[in-house]
Amino acid sequence: MAVQGPLTNKIAIITGSGKENGIGAAIALTLARAGARVTINHVSDSSAARAVEVVSTIEAAAGKGSVISIQADVSTAEGTKKIVEGTLSAFKVDHIDIIVNNAAIATYSPTLQTPPEDIFRVFGVVVVGPVLLLQAAYPHMSHGGRVINIGTVSSKMGFYQLPIYAAAKAAMDQLTWTLSREIGRDGKNITINTIAPGPVDTDSVPAGDPGAQAMKKWLVSLTRAEDRVGSVNDIADAVLLLADEKSRWITGQYISASGGIV
Repeated sequence: MAVQGPLTNKIAIITGSGKENGIGAAIALTLARAGARVTINHVSDSSAARAVEVVSTIEAAAGKGSVISIQADVSTAEGTKKIVEGTLSAFKVDHIDIIVNNAAIATYSPTLQTPPEDIFRVFGVVVVGPVLLLQAAYPHMSHGGRVINIGTVSSKMGFYQLPIYAAAKAAMDQLTWTLSREIGRDGKNITINTIAPGPVDTDSVPAGDPGAQAMKKWLVSLTRAEDRVGSVNDIADAVLLLADEKSRWITGQYISASGGIV
């Protein structure tokens, strides 16, 4: 039996959501529990088994037919088109209501030592990907739709440990601001906002990297709410707030969900 909630009959796409302990998976689960039907996305064969686990968890919470999984590279037009067309076909609908751009990769290296291919890959996933997905999905987006970008406090703070990632996320912040007018005043009244986490307990932060762990410890010292890292549910709940109809007058905003770091 399908879950009924504030997002009942809404169709949501969440990129980068194929890891069971990741932010994207938590967002997908939270939206599904609120009634949405969700598409999760992963990019590689190596993450396929984890994506299956995410699907099983969501189905257990929200019922059969509440979730599909699509393997695709969001940094390509072919990949984003596959996600959109696969979503419409699987759920037998003609509309998409919510897009969450969560897919990201990071390089932990100084700017001058980062290989060109790594630079292009980071910007391809973090900046180009959301643009391509919106281009593919926009004709199918419903009135009052939501686009939610998952940013980072590093776009405001200038971390020397991951400068390319921070620069790409800063570019995403600018897209949030400029797109809010472009897609907000065309009659569809679609909103777009950025949710910016601080450090969150996932396996995206290398456990064996002393620099990454030191950075996480320093960031925790800057929190104002509690002396802890964020949880995936902290971020997922913030996304749910923006996905709700009650957030209709919030757009173009950078919203820190970091315990007050920025």
